[in-house]
Formats: sequence, C-alpha cells, structure tokens
Amino acid sequence: METGQKITEQTTNIDELSSHILSIQVSLNGLSFCMLESDSNTIIYFRSESFQKKLNPQELLERLDVIITEDSELSKSIQSVKVIYANELSVLVPNSLFNEEHLADYLKFNTRILQTDFLAFDAIPSNDSMCVYVPYVNINNYLYEKFGAFNYMHASSILIETILNLEKNAEEQKMYVHVGIKYFEIVVVDNNSLILYNTFEFKTKEDFIYYILFTAEQLQLNPETIQLALLGHISEADELFEIAFKYIRHVQLIEPTIKFEIDPSISKDISNLFILLNSF
Repeated sequence: METGQKITEQTTNIDELSSHILSIQVSLNGLSFCMLESDSNTIIYFRSESFQKKLNPQELLERLDVIITEDSELSKSIQSVKVIYANELSVLVPNSLFNEEHLADYLKFNTRILQTDFLAFDAIPSNDSMCVYVPYVNINNYLYEKFGAFNYMHASSILIETILNLEKNAEEQKMYVHVGIKYFEIVVVDNNSLILYNTFEFKTKEDFIYYILFTAEQLQLNPETIQLALLGHISEADELFEIAFKYIRHVQLIEPTIKFEIDPSISKDISNLFILLNSF
C-alpha cells in the first residue's frame, strides 16, 4: 500500500507566467474541465462529458487522453492544475484519531482497497478532520506527464468545507444533497457541525428519494420539519426535485455563489458545477 504527497515535485510544462488555472473533476461516470483566467477573474473554458456506462480506471484514462489530445484549449499554457477525484473510495477521520501511517486501516472498513492502491488525504479545517481516499494513480501519472506538477484532492473535501462555511452562523439542522452523475452525496449539518457525510449511487428517482428518507430516518430527522437543500446537477424541472418535494416539506435549490465572470463564449449554464466552481 502506497501513500503519497498531495503535490508532485517537478514543475515541467507548467508556465508560472500564465494566468490560466485549470480544474479537472474526474470520476468513472464522467469528466469535467473548467479554466479560470485569474487576471480578469473570468471562467474562459468549460467542458463536461458524461459516460453512458461507468468506466474502469483504464477506460477512463483512454477517454481522458482523447479529450486532452484533441482539445486545443487544453494545450494552452497553464499556470496550475487541480484534479478533483469524485468517487466513493473515501472516509472521514477526526484529526484526534488521524495517523498518516494508518491510511489503509481507515479505508478498509467501508471500501474495498487493493495492495497496489495509492492512498492520499486532505485536511478539512472547518470539520477538524481528514478525508482519506484513493485517487486513480494511472490518471495522476498521465496528468503528471502532460502538465508536470499539479495538486489533487477529493471532491467531498471541497463539498464539506464549502457547506460548513455556508452554515457558519446557522443554528438549525439541514440536509444538503449534492447530485452528481449517477451518484449523489448527503451532508447533514447541525449548528455548524457535520453530523453525516455519505455517498450513494442511484439509477432511478425512487432510489434517490429512498436513500434520502432512509438517511433521515436513521438520524431521526422529520421530513415535515427538516430543511433539504439540493445542489449540483439538478433543477426545479428535474424529476429528482419533484419527488423530493413530494416527500419532504421544506425543499430548496441551492446554486453556487459564482464569484467569477463568465466568458460570453460559454453558452452552457455552469451553475450546477458546485464543486468545480468552489475548487479555485
């Protein structure tokens, strides 16, 4: 079992004079790319692709290579790269219990890991915890060859940190549901403290509401009173929103506070990119 640092040492292919910052969200269900021009604080590039079926890491690498090789926008000079891994191979560990020598021990209780897996961890300051997770080492190696040094972290680290900052002055219980591609994450907070984080794969709207109601029941949260905030790949016209509204009284749609300008060339609505937009 290998453990590693978050940032690679070499800086080949990275242009520190460039003002372009690239963020890539990687999952077995899809890939998303977002580029920020830091001098003008403007999102200048966005691309997202959902796969028809869940890929394995080798298939994911092959698709990533095709996109990066063919897309001229990704061959421009880049100041820095951040890679965000969105997968279920993660666990939260309180700082008081964390020991870098025992990463595999934390993960083995809730996910299947291999002896060859590379393990990493992120700090989540607002929660006084660490997120221990499995990045895809073949993706790391490929991006290192393409871009040189880069930083990487787990999507849940960004999600939890962002939500706890949003809830900094809140005193009520709230359930956040972040909808991804064929999966969603539940974050429950109470008085600015994290009560629960979990992730679920789903195929139907019935799966979606079942896991939400099951989680609420386990935490003794009343669907008549709990505040449910939906974010990510979901809209009020979505069947997921409709079924949530049917079973839970207080439902709201949360869009990220976009602190950047959006280049007019980007015609697609990117307000559902909650994690990517909070990664810069």
